[in-house]
Amino acid sequence: MLERIDTLAPLLAPNSVALIGASDDPQRIGGRPLRYLREAGFAGAVFPVNPRRDTVQGLRSYASVADLPETPDVAILAVPAAGTLEAVRACAARKVKAAIVFSAGFAEADEAGRALQEEMTGIARESGMRLLGPNCLGVFSPATGWYGTFSAMLDGTLMQPGPVGIVSQSGAYGSHIAHLARQRGMGIGKFITTGNECDIDVAEALRWTVEQPDINVVMAYAEGIRNRDVFLDALDLAQKRKKAIVFMKVGRSEVGAHAVSSHTAALAGSDAVFDAVFRQYGVWRARTTNEQLDVAQACARGVYPKSNKIGIFTLSGGFGIQMADDAEAAGLDVAPMPEQAQRELKALLPYASPRNPVDATAQALTDLPLMTSYVAAMLEKGGYDFFTGIFGSGPASPTFADRLREMLETASRTSVSTIMSLTMSAPREIVRSYEADGFIVNEDGTALMTALGALVHFRKSFDRAEAKKGGPEVASPVDLRAGPLGEHQAKKILSAAGIRFPAEALAGPGDDVGAVAATIGFPCVIKVASPDIAHKTEIGGVAIGIANEAEARKEGAAILARAAEHRPDARIDGLLISPMISGGVEVIAGVSMDPSFGPVVMFGLGGIFVEVLKDVTFRAAPFDIAEAHRMIREIRGYPMLEGVRGAPPADIDALADLLSALSRFAAANERSLDSIDLNPVRVFEAGKGVVALDALIVTRSSTP
Repeated sequence: MLERIDTLAPLLAPNSVALIGASDDPQRIGGRPLRYLREAGFAGAVFPVNPRRDTVQGLRSYASVADLPETPDVAILAVPAAGTLEAVRACAARKVKAAIVFSAGFAEADEAGRALQEEMTGIARESGMRLLGPNCLGVFSPATGWYGTFSAMLDGTLMQPGPVGIVSQSGAYGSHIAHLARQRGMGIGKFITTGNECDIDVAEALRWTVEQPDINVVMAYAEGIRNRDVFLDALDLAQKRKKAIVFMKVGRSEVGAHAVSSHTAALAGSDAVFDAVFRQYGVWRARTTNEQLDVAQACARGVYPKSNKIGIFTLSGGFGIQMADDAEAAGLDVAPMPEQAQRELKALLPYASPRNPVDATAQALTDLPLMTSYVAAMLEKGGYDFFTGIFGSGPASPTFADRLREMLETASRTSVSTIMSLTMSAPREIVRSYEADGFIVNEDGTALMTALGALVHFRKSFDRAEAKKGGPEVASPVDLRAGPLGEHQAKKILSAAGIRFPAEALAGPGDDVGAVAATIGFPCVIKVASPDIAHKTEIGGVAIGIANEAEARKEGAAILARAAEHRPDARIDGLLISPMISGGVEVIAGVSMDPSFGPVVMFGLGGIFVEVLKDVTFRAAPFDIAEAHRMIREIRGYPMLEGVRGAPPADIDALADLLSALSRFAAANERSLDSIDLNPVRVFEAGKGVVALDALIVTRSSTP
């Protein structure tokens, strides 16, 4: 699928365009793209197609695609749904490389629309033509004047080019954030909306966008993901190339997820899995549209801090404390000024508070050299990666604004590597002027700290990608036989994949259970061995703490009797005997097949933590040991593994090995797997390893 990314160039960077259904009215859907192309000075050839007119908006019109003097790179189809199929046929016959379908009324509408969409897609694929849409708002790239869209957002003012990309399944949302970005003075480099995704999906669009050298950050919106491999490759490429992705993924709630399926016919997948995958690849998941814009604007310059140390300058102690709280919540380090620097500042203004936040008090308002000295000291001696100044309405004050600007310009010359940020309430032109000088500005201090925290988040993500020696080892698939697998078989298969289990023995029909148990040792555990009984405790199929041979014979017989009573249809292989193992920290691990991401590994603490608190996390398979360590540290119960109340630290390295091995096995066998459960798993103290006490493999052939 990745090789098809190259075929997007005719759509997203065309040299010639045909507009089928071109209108002489620049306000109509068929007229807007032509108007925008002309206003933007698109340098390529533009061919209006309208059999009822000789000219359209001053350009020669053609009766059909077949009549065009040359084959265009891309065709814009601004025709009703009923005429779209014929237009696609005409483009395919002319060997047009790509087409944009604006019209709605296809798969999102009803089954008849779905059938029409599938027929249209088939025609395009047979000819090699790429399709965007239907039911989309198109694309644009301001740097080249390419506007393949009918968005009314562009009425009056076209977009300025810049380092921000927008990739959205929803045309309305994509257009909305583009408009808001323009209001903030952000330039847009690439804009792509994918609509119904009959061919080109958000994964391909994202992958192409992060490849573009003029893009530093992408704002993305999706309701579901259709192509896992391309999507994950796009996230991986962005991380490696230091391109920030700020994602709005909808469908968090049950109601939202239902709306997704009815709106796009895309599977939303598990929201918790999306969260985990975004963490895995360093994507920032925005909670609100404003947050998405705040973070994208902070990332647009492509400048990231070396660490998370922040110095806060304020003229009011209360505002400073609030900002410090917000900074810590955003993962920033409000480190104190060095002691010597504090003493020097205290000497300048005895009643100031020079620790951090550095409060110069209202006295600094009337003493420009004093304020300059304070800010310069923070930049020169604080060792801060970020500087934040809290100035309220000061930058808009007729008596204070010029002095404040002079102070900041003078002081900031001392540290060009510090990321400068401000909170202020000022007219847009004043805010824009500060931003033009490299300041990150936000009226809301909490939002500003979130954006700065996102910069740290991306720096850590990019550093992880740089430190990687390559992906996880590729495991070889194994032959998982048809039908359900018993625990004994599952353990043998997973043992070969590198997962450790305790020694065990199978007492087959007619074997002396007591004698077999003696070879394992006492106390021991006896379980029914059956590929048809997945949850043995539910039928009384487990006995623990068996102390001797006689008890083993008695309990073994009782287990077989209960199995015959509750599951007379089940195949019984015998009784599985293993040693009693206690101690360590109980955890759970497993694999499930996510609708969007395929094999996904789950990890959490066992017992009440998973049953009641649901303290678990996920990763898309496969992943390496370093990622497994990050996964382990995400759960709320992680301190249990570090050792609490005198307990020794657990063998986290061995646990990470297990999770990575499980992920490689799952990825290698995803075509035949449905799920894996390792529960419980005991993690012993550091250096003593980890052991899974039970295993369940469910194959796809054994699920209904």
